[in-house]
Amino acid sequence: MMNEQRIPEIPAEKFRFIQQNEKIHDERIKTKPIGYFKDAWLRFVRNKSAVVAFALIVVLVLFAVIVPFLSQYDVSFRSGYYKTMTPRNRWFAGTGFWDGSKQENLNADTYNAIRAIGTETGRDVIIRENRVYTDAKGVEYHDVRVDSYYRVGFAYVNMTPEEYQALQTYQNETNTQVIYPLSKTYNVDFLQGNAGANYWYKLKNEATTSTGFPELDENGELIPNYLTASDPNRAGYDSLRVSWDDGGEDGNTWLVYAQKNQSGYRVRVDYYEYFRYIYGQEPCFLFGTNGYGQDMLTCMAAGARLSFLLAISVSAINFLIGGIYGAIEGYYGGAVDLVMERISDLLYDVPFMVVATLFQLHLAQKVGVLPSLLFAYVLTGWVGMAARVRMQFYRFKGHEYVLAARTLGASDRRLIFKHIYPNSLGTIITGSVLAIPGVIFSESMLSYLHIINLETSSLTSIGTLLAGGQGYLSTYPHIIFFPALFISILEISFNLFGNGLRDAFNPSLRGAED
Repeated sequence: MMNEQRIPEIPAEKFRFIQQNEKIHDERIKTKPIGYFKDAWLRFVRNKSAVVAFALIVVLVLFAVIVPFLSQYDVSFRSGYYKTMTPRNRWFAGTGFWDGSKQENLNADTYNAIRAIGTETGRDVIIRENRVYTDAKGVEYHDVRVDSYYRVGFAYVNMTPEEYQALQTYQNETNTQVIYPLSKTYNVDFLQGNAGANYWYKLKNEATTSTGFPELDENGELIPNYLTASDPNRAGYDSLRVSWDDGGEDGNTWLVYAQKNQSGYRVRVDYYEYFRYIYGQEPCFLFGTNGYGQDMLTCMAAGARLSFLLAISVSAINFLIGGIYGAIEGYYGGAVDLVMERISDLLYDVPFMVVATLFQLHLAQKVGVLPSLLFAYVLTGWVGMAARVRMQFYRFKGHEYVLAARTLGASDRRLIFKHIYPNSLGTIITGSVLAIPGVIFSESMLSYLHIINLETSSLTSIGTLLAGGQGYLSTYPHIIFFPALFISILEISFNLFGNGLRDAFNPSLRGAED
């Protein structure tokens, strides 16, 4: 026999009735019911990569919306003197990074001309000189880091008497010198494209300064070389500022600040200060400028806004057309599906590149480039959405809950929008969202290949900026870097965001924990 287990005795006072004078009933559920979209949201926020991608998309959209309103420039702004300027942020001034400077190898003449700009304006055009070397041909070069904004130097500007007087008033009120004396050889220098420096120097054993050679004194310092005249009232010139006695044969030497012409004055200005006079601020471009002298930051924001509007419009139209077309195919099937599917096959086989090119060549002349591009996207873009919706309807229309609803007398419209569409929503929304970066990328490709050109005096696009920076890839890479970075972040973010939406709206995961 097995040993019996002895149970210890429990005193009677340890026991009590649990329902002596109360009724037992089901307790009311205190939690709130979770709907379809709330459940999808809860599952979406648990996908960290999708949340980060969504945050990046929001930042890009806000960038496209806000920057054009905050920027001091617009797309129509162009500066012939500030073309291909490197990015400049005042917080990084003098660091050699993001401060508007660039590395250059200069021959002796160019080096001294740039030094002359710095000497005359008092700014450090040459930030740092790394080394001086001589190449195999015996030519001396200076490896220096130059401030590209200060390097612009001086420009010759034609002004009316009113404009000239207004600039003189500005100089007096702000105690800022904008107008500088004319160079003795300024006409020659201007024709040769050497209007940057006024302090000219000449090498030893060279001819006089009238030849245009820069001149150095005994200590190697740059010597000023201005127009001189013993008679300040000499016809054709306006000597407005200062004079001094140099003890030479000509007597007094006069600084000539303007040359009269038929329309007014031709003056030589420090373009950095002249830019501030015209636009009310110093030239500073956070993302640099492109080959047209446009502010890259403003152009990127305006281009992103145009690309977003185009992509969202295309996605919405394709969702509407493709959703209705695919729902009719998938729900009714049979002969209706057979005929409609053949039409879809014909349109699907038409290459989008051919359609876009033909519309650009013919339709764009009548309705414009942007509407013709929109038509090209819509003509065949809805076919993929229709196929996706059709597949989902074939998948769900035979399920028991649909058959039960039909048995209870539900109409076709109720079956489609109440029972089938919600279960297909995850795939459909994912397809619509992923269509947005697809449109932006294809537009960029078409612009990059010069098939279309969305650039006007007030519009541009990311693809247009990429195409414009193609020729500067090796010399000024910032022109293509920032648009390429924008579209790269956009594509990656939309793909991760779309994957998160697909998982969130998947009905089979409803209530499931990751």
